[in-house]
Amino acid sequence: MALTTCGERSACVQEIRVGREVAVLGRLDVITVADVRVALHDILARGAGDLLIHLAQAEVHDATGLGVIVGFHHRARRLGRRLVLVDVSPRLDRLLRASRLQQTLLRVPAEHVATVLPATGTGPPTTEVATC
Repeated sequence: MALTTCGERSACVQEIRVGREVAVLGRLDVITVADVRVALHDILARGAGDLLIHLAQAEVHDATGLGVIVGFHHRARRLGRRLVLVDVSPRLDRLLRASRLQQTLLRVPAEHVATVLPATGTGPPTTEVATC
């Protein structure tokens, strides 16, 4: 499922493995988080076991983006699943450390995951939702 928002700021959620692995690309901010949250919750509901979320191409700059990740973590736990953050950016890593979330959220480097992300525009069919 891919989400696109209008304007200069956009976010995209790509499901890599149904209900088990997802990539978030683009800026997570007040404009995009509602749609990203809906997409992530839908993906979470369709799977079982660990849910890998690739964040290397996600721009998380503030509490709004962190709030989506933390909320998603809590929802996964309520469903008996574990959220695993894959390949966080140095900026996100600093935010996680400053907020002490590195003690709560499980993180792994990309080289520990045996999945290759599809290039933008390839991979499984996507559904686009415009929020303009």
